Order: sequence, then structure tokens, then C-alpha cells
Amino acid sequence: MIRILTYGEVEAAEIFARVVPEIDVEATVADIIATVRKEGDKALLAYCEKFDGAVLSDLQVSQEEIDEAVAQVEPRFLEILEKAAENIRTFHQKQVRNSFIINNTDGVVIGQKIIPVDRAGLYVPGGTAAYPSTVLMDAIPAKIAGCREVVITTPPNREGKVNPVILAAAKVAGVDRIFKLGGAQAIAALAYGTESVPKVDKIVGPGNAFVAEAKKQVFGAVSIDMIAGPSEILIVADGNSNPRHLAADLLSQAEHDKLASAVLVTDSADLALAVQAELEKQIPLLERAEIARASIDKNGKIIVAPDLNVAVEIANEIAPEHLELCVDAPFDWLDKIRHAGSIFMGRNCPEALGDYFAGPNHTLPTSGTAKFSSPLSVDDFVKKTQYTYYTKDALARVAEDVAFFATKEGLTAHAKSAVVRLEEDQ
Repeated sequence: MIRILTYGEVEAAEIFARVVPEIDVEATVADIIATVRKEGDKALLAYCEKFDGAVLSDLQVSQEEIDEAVAQVEPRFLEILEKAAENIRTFHQKQVRNSFIINNTDGVVIGQKIIPVDRAGLYVPGGTAAYPSTVLMDAIPAKIAGCREVVITTPPNREGKVNPVILAAAKVAGVDRIFKLGGAQAIAALAYGTESVPKVDKIVGPGNAFVAEAKKQVFGAVSIDMIAGPSEILIVADGNSNPRHLAADLLSQAEHDKLASAVLVTDSADLALAVQAELEKQIPLLERAEIARASIDKNGKIIVAPDLNVAVEIANEIAPEHLELCVDAPFDWLDKIRHAGSIFMGRNCPEALGDYFAGPNHTLPTSGTAKFSSPLSVDDFVKKTQYTYYTKDALARVAEDVAFFATKEGLTAHAKSAVVRLEEDQ
């Protein structure tokens, strides 16, 4: 049963405690990465057989396999994928940055170019559940950014096939190549390249502890989006909220993973008790009841705050991945939220809207990193290059200032480079 904690009556450490995965995978992942770097496709095929039970002759998904998969998917789901993709494109198009140029001073031009990374690698989980939504959320921003190639890795089943809904989503999103790879070995292949898998410039996407650790270890050889932790939801709710709705929303994250965290913060003790009771009614009805039960019992909590202002401050301190504002006049509270991955406003906005359909990205900062990082966006797939141009006369006006600055840092060669052109004219 979920715990009910009263703010001010328990230690702050208990209020703000986080789920910390206990599995230590660092050495195992390091060995997998080293083996893939050394043996390439041979290692990848061996790991597919070992971890996925699939004996493959080719790692890349063929066009025939994609067409066959799409034909298996229900027409209604294909329509929904297209609708969701359009919403995601509409939202992310607004994130596109423009290059700029400044030419306010005679003889001086400075500016910045926005350049997409050449190749993006997307990891799509395929273990306890298939996530076509992740394909849309990760591939569409990369395509909008202008990446020349977008590559997916996702684990196959024992027959060596990729889940058809993932392939259908990849087609809708315009993915260029798909590889039958999961786990740390997929991250290693994307980071360093093999005979079949191209080396990418950026790796994005969620995964298990092995995937997260692999992304951590290859960072530097390649860019990554974030180190994702267990899924999180925090709901700030007032006493007018429906406990049945709140329980359902908490369970929408609890069913992800036994390590997932579901938290309710409310100013109503009566609501806290009602949601606690409602969770006990709903958990047994879930297909993933065992996972949800473990998540709720071990990591879930209901925090009773003295008022909504305190509730919001608790939310800011926790900095959750998903934050629901189930309160009257939610927009009155929006500016008070400083730290959250994605905010869901009002009583009719379950977090599932963001997972699948609304348009904002669902690849979000976890484990409190919303205090300093952001959801996946078009920005993740571009880099910025600066440029500077000075005419001879423009340099002459500032050369002595540049040289003087350089001498204050003890860098006389810097100073000389600023004035040497002037000396030649004297």
C-alpha cells in the first residue's frame, strides 16, 4: 500500500528520497563496449543470440521486412500514428533556431550558424514493452533539425523480427535505417561503428540500466541526450480532484517499471486517503499489476502539505520528469513551477496525452535533472558554429585593446598577433 506522509511531521529526507537503482553494471557494460569495438559485427551477432535469443545473418532491417510489418498493423493505428506525428511536428517546428548575422559596426561581421549533426542514432527499447511513441518523439525532431541520416537500433524477438508497430512508426517518422540491436552493444555500435552499423554523432533515447550506463561510458566519443533514470510522475492536486482519476494517473507511470516513482502532493488529507484506497482497487485490475504493485509499495508516496504553495515547492525540490497540476485555475500556478520535465495542466490532461499524442516531447529529464536540463528537442540535433570577419581598418581600431587584454593574461604571442599587421604598415 502506498505510504501517506504529512509534511512537517516526517524527516525531509523521507519526503525527498529518490529511487536509486542498486544494480551495478559498469564492468559488464565496459566489457561489452570493448568487445564490440574489437570484433564489430561478429560481437553484435553473438550478443543478439546471447541476450535476445535471435540467430541473425543480417543486422539491418530490410525494406521488405518494413513493408511486411506495416501491412500487419491495424489501419486505425496507422492513422493514429500519423495524427500523433503531425502533432509532434507542429510542436517541434516551433523549436527551429535560425542562424544570425550582426553587422552593426563598419568593417565588422559576426554571426552564428546553426548546423544539424550529420547522423543521429536513436535507441528504441523493446523489452517488456514496445515503444513506437519513442520512435516518433526521437526521430521527428532529428528530421526537423535536418540530420542527413537518422538510424534506429531496437532489439529483435527470438525469431529475429522487430515489433511491427516500431517499424510502422519508423516509416511514419521517416527513419533512414533500422538495426536489430538492443542493450549496451547497440550503444557501442552507434558510438564507434561496425562493418554494418554506421558511427553516429548523437545518441538519444531511453533504455534499461545497461543502456544508460553504456551511454555514460561512450559520451565523449559521441554526444548523448541524457542519462535516463526510472520513470517518474508527481501530481499536485487540490481537494476538488477526483481520486479515481489521480490513482489512474499515478499507475500510468507505476506500470512502467518496478523502479518507477509515483508521487501525489496534496493539501487535502481526505483526498490522500481516498487516493490510497482507490489505488488498492485499481492495481489488481491492471495487466501489469505485479510491476505496478512493486512500484507503488516501494517507491510511491502521498505527501500531505499544509497548502498548495508548499505543495508546489515540494514539487520544485523533487523536480519530476512528469508533473500534473490537478488544481483549480492551473495557469495561475504555472509560473511557480521552476523544475519539471513536462507539465500537464488541469484535471483533463493525463500524462498519457504527452506520452503519445499531444506533441511536446516525452523524452524527459529524470532523477531531479529537470533542475538543469530539458526535454529532448530539435536543439539536441543541431550544433552552433560562430564566425568573425574584420576588415583591415576595423582591426586597426581595436588591435591595441586586444593586445593590452592579452598581456594581462601573460599571453604575449596573442598580443603580437593582434598588432603585427599594424607594424607592417608603419
